[in-house]
Amino acid sequence: MRIIMLSWEYPPRVVGGIARHVEDLAKALVKQGIDVNVITCGHDKACEEEHDEGVKVSRVPFHSPSPPDFITWIMQMNLNLLECGIRQAATGADLIHAHDWVVAYCGKVLKHAFNLPLVGTIHATEYGRNCGLHNDLQRYISNVEWWLGFESWRVICCSRYMQEELSWVFQLPEDKLSIIPNGVEPSRFSVPADEDLRVFRLQWAAPDEKIIFFIGRLVHEKGVHILLDAFSKVLSYKDKTKLVIAGKGPVTAHLKEHAHNLGIYNRVFFAGFVDDATRNKLYKCSDIAVVPSLYEPFGITALEAMASETPVIVSDVGGLGEVVRHGITGMKCYPGDANSLADNILTLLDNEELCDRIRTGAMSDVLTKFNWDIIAEETSQVYDEVHKAYKASPWAVSAPRWIFQPQEAAVPGYSRYFSHDII
Repeated sequence: MRIIMLSWEYPPRVVGGIARHVEDLAKALVKQGIDVNVITCGHDKACEEEHDEGVKVSRVPFHSPSPPDFITWIMQMNLNLLECGIRQAATGADLIHAHDWVVAYCGKVLKHAFNLPLVGTIHATEYGRNCGLHNDLQRYISNVEWWLGFESWRVICCSRYMQEELSWVFQLPEDKLSIIPNGVEPSRFSVPADEDLRVFRLQWAAPDEKIIFFIGRLVHEKGVHILLDAFSKVLSYKDKTKLVIAGKGPVTAHLKEHAHNLGIYNRVFFAGFVDDATRNKLYKCSDIAVVPSLYEPFGITALEAMASETPVIVSDVGGLGEVVRHGITGMKCYPGDANSLADNILTLLDNEELCDRIRTGAMSDVLTKFNWDIIAEETSQVYDEVHKAYKASPWAVSAPRWIFQPQEAAVPGYSRYFSHDII
């Protein structure tokens, strides 16, 4: 089976969690014997094609007029993705897989131009991110998300929470939704054996200080302001503690001001964006990782902490509550409750035996529940079900067969291409 996978981000272009998800899923699908072609947004002016552990990656250049706003940028990007997508689909494809609303336009055109089934993965909703729709931009994005769900033969989501949200917000029928969790590759979070973590740790805290670690986008729904409130309470009991916040985002200045107002700014390290190697070492050096989100369809950072064997505390919201089992693979606090979060932090700081049990339980779940090979097998099953239903439908019978043939142009040394149906 040959899959065209659409994603606006793919490493080294990493904006959020979609990039890593698409990369790991694509590589695991290749191991299952599926031919995966990822079409994504590139950086340079020329289209680049490469093979990443068996995955064909086409990085499409952004050679368009400078867009005046975000939505215009999205539309222009989709037109550029479409140029490559048409060439790929014309040479033969069995299915289109679009990741999130940002590439919905390209996915929809390829679906109808080539009569191919479309599978969509909706990683989050605009409604959920903003606790409602409050302006025209948010309503537009939500409408495109609905559109992707409507056009998709099957919609994949990452948790029961997301299944319920998609059913409620977009009225998607239950038999159109498939729950397949995100995964994590533990080897991505290893640290070289010759790395002296004691020297690295001194850059962030004194030898007798504990480290609490957060990593993620600094936006309101990640709940970092709740973490700062909780950390203020933690310091009143455990003054030899440092909080490291890695990431960047629109609320960075507000968070720094909040830390100043709480009188704890000298105990908080705003690290900004960190690369993967630094992230891995921070996980290994930290005593606790915290994911205090107010909205989280899944919570990949919780899995990263589990794969790094760092005890994790999450807010019991969305998919996070499904990923972590309280007291077994991590700890769960009440969402938006600084006191509950602080109490969980203090509990782990005072109980190394509990931390050890959590490390063991977390790694067991990483290997048996959130393993990319298992996730790829479940995704492949969705592909097979969709393709079988598609083949049995009248839509497949009317599918156009495109032939692109070189034809000599009037100018020597050049060729052009044409297409026609042979139904």
